[in-house]
Amino acid sequence: MPASRRLRALRRPPASDHAPAPPPRHHRIAVAVVASALLLAAAVAAAWLMPTAARGEPTLATAAIAPDEPWVWPVPPPIVVVAPFRAPPTPYAAGHRGIDIAASPGAVVVAPASGVVRFAGPVAGRGVVSIDHGAGVVSAIEPVEASVAAGTAVAPGDVIGTVASGGHCDAVCVHFGVRIDGEYVSPFLFLGGLPRAVLLPLG
Repeated sequence: MPASRRLRALRRPPASDHAPAPPPRHHRIAVAVVASALLLAAAVAAAWLMPTAARGEPTLATAAIAPDEPWVWPVPPPIVVVAPFRAPPTPYAAGHRGIDIAASPGAVVVAPASGVVRFAGPVAGRGVVSIDHGAGVVSAIEPVEASVAAGTAVAPGDVIGTVASGGHCDAVCVHFGVRIDGEYVSPFLFLGGLPRAVLLPLG
C-alpha cells in the first residue's frame, strides 16, 4: 500500500459497533411537551372552525327567529310528538331534521303559518307540501295528499291536504320540518311549545 494511503487510513477514526447515544432525557421531555401543545392547539382550532350547529351553539339563523305570532300545529289535537328534532352534526350526517307528530290516515293537514306553497307533490314515494313563509323560512310536511298546488297563497290553519302514506311516518304520523336559509331548525322555535293534551269524552 502506498505511503499516502496508509497515512489516510491511520487518520480515519475507527468504526463503532454501537448506535449513537440517545439525546439527554430533558431534551426528550421538551420535545414531548411541544408536540402535546401543538396537538391541543390543533384540536381547539378545529372545534372553532366546525359549523356552529355542530357545536350546539345558536347560529345567526336561529337567534334571529322572532315570529309575530306562534304557528299553528299542522294536524288536529291532541298533539303527540313521537320523535323530536335532532340536529345533525354536519349537513350530510344522520339526524332527525324535524319532528314527527302522531296523526291518523286521512286526517286534515293545515298550513302552520302564512306563506306561498313552494312545492306540492310526490318525492321518493311520499307526498310532500312545502311552504315559503318569507325571510328565508320554509316549512315542509309529509306524507301529505296535497289539495293545493305550487303558487297557492295560504293562511295559518288553511287546509293543504290530508295525511297519506309513505316515508318513515307511513300514515301513523306526519314529519314536520322547518329550514331557515337552508339550515334545519327545531319547529318548536315557531310553535311556542307543546300544547296540553285534551282527553275527549268517549261515545
